[in-house]
Amino acid sequence: MLAVHGGAGHLSLEHLGPEIEALCREGLHKALEVGYRVWKAGGSALDIAEAAVNTLEDDPRFNAGRGAVFNAEGKIELDAAIMDGATRLAGAIAGVSHVKNPISLARAIAEKSPHVFLVGDGAEVFATEIGMALMDPSYFHTTDRWEQLLRARASGDISLSEDNKFGTVGAVARCPQNHLSSATSTGGMTNKRYGRVGDSPIIGAGTWAEDDACAISTTGHGEFFLRLGVAHEIAARVRLLGESLESAASQLIHEALGALSGEGGTGGLIALDRTGRAALPFNTTGMYRGVVTERGEITVAIFEE
Repeated sequence: MLAVHGGAGHLSLEHLGPEIEALCREGLHKALEVGYRVWKAGGSALDIAEAAVNTLEDDPRFNAGRGAVFNAEGKIELDAAIMDGATRLAGAIAGVSHVKNPISLARAIAEKSPHVFLVGDGAEVFATEIGMALMDPSYFHTTDRWEQLLRARASGDISLSEDNKFGTVGAVARCPQNHLSSATSTGGMTNKRYGRVGDSPIIGAGTWAEDDACAISTTGHGEFFLRLGVAHEIAARVRLLGESLESAASQLIHEALGALSGEGGTGGLIALDRTGRAALPFNTTGMYRGVVTERGEITVAIFEE
């Protein structure tokens, strides 16, 4: 089983438009199809999650990989993390600018280095050392994202949802051997400060997997997710308190996250527990999300559907 997300925000059908809505649903559907093929072939949970996220990273409609947003200096800074629920093996990167598929580099760090987290130039040097090709910055330059930056600069806004409507991508997977994994990849916020890192690549905040509890990938206002350690908090409630995944995930998103400040934190998450039950809560008007069952049945959604 596999669930994916492509970001959460204050979305409306009027703002999105039917053409973009259809393209986004198509992108989610494709990621689920790709992941399911890996599942059918007997791939590991890491294989399934990585394949699904690679597909979303290659889709310019989503804020990860090729479709990443620009920071305040007009540059791309990519973050990603991946975790295996069976072994707690984890890898993460932040602030890279030339890596086509950040989630694959995060996995390589987990499996081919003694480290968990590499950033910036150090991460890219490691990528070249293992034979991973780096991309010219022009690969990541899309007209829509550049125009978003110009609008954000003009208004002094650091955009999370209204204009930056295709956010962080992620996947949570359960393989045929019933192991779990989680993978998250993002370009961050439009017009973000140079060097800013959110929750996506932080193990325990935006990404977490443990077979005894659940796998989680989050999306939204990362500063709030960081302060709550959302992903690990949910897993701890499931494992230690025996709370259901649905209950723990819903409470974090709908109560704890929104209570952190006067404005409240916004976002959502996808999660799978060890029995294959899924939870996909969000406290915004929409979240790009989808699930494929072990029978290959695919469902995708954006709004409250």
